[in-house]
Amino acid sequence: MTTATTADLCAELILHLGRLGQQAPGAARLTPAQWTALRFFARANRFSRTPSAFSSFHATTRGTASQTVKSLVSAGYLTRKPSETDGRSSLFELTEAGRDMLAADPLKTLSAALERMPDGERAALDQGLRDLLAQVALDRGAETFGTCGDCRFLDREAPGAGTRWVCSCTAAGLISDDFDKLCVNFAPAAAEPDEAGTTPAR
Repeated sequence: MTTATTADLCAELILHLGRLGQQAPGAARLTPAQWTALRFFARANRFSRTPSAFSSFHATTRGTASQTVKSLVSAGYLTRKPSETDGRSSLFELTEAGRDMLAADPLKTLSAALERMPDGERAALDQGLRDLLAQVALDRGAETFGTCGDCRFLDREAPGAGTRWVCSCTAAGLISDDFDKLCVNFAPAAAEPDEAGTTPAR
């Protein structure tokens, strides 16, 4: 008889929690993949609102991701816009109907439960899940997504007065709206050594 380890049980709990989150009232209005796409395009930055970026985020094929995006465009929840930096590609953004639909996101039930947790426990869970996601992505050779503040590509263009933040990956200047958005070009910043010269574990 095989005894489940604590790690096994935690993995099962994470998957079960995800399923419960998708089964909240109103969930049937869209498929789980469509809900994930709406959330992604709402949170992705201007470099990442593409079907290929969503494909990487959702860990699915580009063909499947494209079909999901097309279904949301047909339903009026997403709209296609030409890229300002690449005339050959298009970006996708939520329409007003898409934002209205996202207001009924079934994950809000889970978010409300998390809000009721003590601040310290929620912060520890947040960091633990981020670290876990990064490790699993590394083990599987999958893309990792994150925001500017935690990315090694974040750089200052002109230190001092008039400092402007830039992305050294895209060589593009960053605006305030970019900093809390998900990015397909994200690469985790290295942890800074402590006073003893060692690099603390995150």
